[in-house]
Amino acid sequence: MTRAKLIEGILDQHAPFTQNQVEVLVNAIFDAIQEALSKGDKVEIRGFGSFRVRYRKMREGRNPKTGERGSVAAKRTPFFKAGKALKDLVDG
Repeated sequence: MTRAKLIEGILDQHAPFTQNQVEVLVNAIFDAIQEALSKGDKVEIRGFGSFRVRYRKMREGRNPKTGERGSVAAKRTPFFKAGKALKDLVDG
């Protein structure tokens, strides 16, 4: 689902809002999550899941094109863990 489809879906379910209002709200939520993660904070949405930053150590890697070995630098990466309610909903 794209951001545009998400906005469309919200508009279909909640008619009193304009497309612009929903777009501003969705963008504000995503911006807040991105800002918190960039600071290293955890974002938890009960019943949905949590976003956090994981640290990956430096490791040895391989270039798939040339087969040449090299090192992959350490980095921070975003991680999402689904909550129980979301897992149960997806599992059916």
